[in-house]
Amino acid sequence: MPKQAITNLAGRVAGHKGGSMTTNLIRWFVGKYGVDMSEAANPDIASYPSFNEFFTRPLRDGMRPLAASDYVCPVDGAISQFGDIDDHHIFQAKGHKFTTAELVGGDQSLAAHFQHGHFANVYLSPKDYHRIHMPCDARLTRMIYVPGKLFSVNPTTARGVPGLFARNERVVCVFENDEFGPFVMTLVGATIVGSMATVWHGVVNPPRMPRICDWNYEPGQVTLKKGEEMGRFLLGSTVVMLFQRGAIAFNPGWAPEGKVRLGEPMGERPLNQAR
Repeated sequence: MPKQAITNLAGRVAGHKGGSMTTNLIRWFVGKYGVDMSEAANPDIASYPSFNEFFTRPLRDGMRPLAASDYVCPVDGAISQFGDIDDHHIFQAKGHKFTTAELVGGDQSLAAHFQHGHFANVYLSPKDYHRIHMPCDARLTRMIYVPGKLFSVNPTTARGVPGLFARNERVVCVFENDEFGPFVMTLVGATIVGSMATVWHGVVNPPRMPRICDWNYEPGQVTLKKGEEMGRFLLGSTVVMLFQRGAIAFNPGWAPEGKVRLGEPMGERPLNQAR
């Protein structure tokens, strides 16, 4: 399939303000995927001028209260995989792994922070809320755009495409927490994902840059609180998180393919770990 052409077309359609045609598209999408519009700050389908504005709709106040845990889940979605990083390998699905260095665009020094650390891959389905929030308080230190493929990232593809999340286009966001240390949140692109955006940069793609691009941020330049929005997908995809060794003990209720919601407990910092 011509994934790039399909994705470009989908991006144009999603951004188009087509009046009744846009409303009909949104109404079809809501019915097809079972989107719960009662959770939206604005539940009126006909009021959205473009599909993008519908797709990145905010939630009503109070819909996702934050748990009193060290880390909260940053998105609505389903757990693809999570657990310990095997030396520097991240488990994708049966028979498939990729390395932390591959995920972050080949930067070995950045990847070294997460050797024998922990990871979580969370998939956002079409019906999910598509804004991404912070799992804990942190300051941004770096953002890396990594060009790549545009494979679908649904569970079936994750089981079939080796190294999927390290092959697709992605935006790697590196944060620092004074207590927990550095961690990474990677926004992974996919077929028909029109763009990815962050609150500090705006839309990162398009244009789809042909090479890795790197931005560095001064201390205090971008500081975000737990639960605060950090980015969004225009059409759905996956978030891959990396944590240092001993930085997180995941919620014992988590399991692969389990449904999760923004603000729920994701994990705690082990009591015997001190920086």
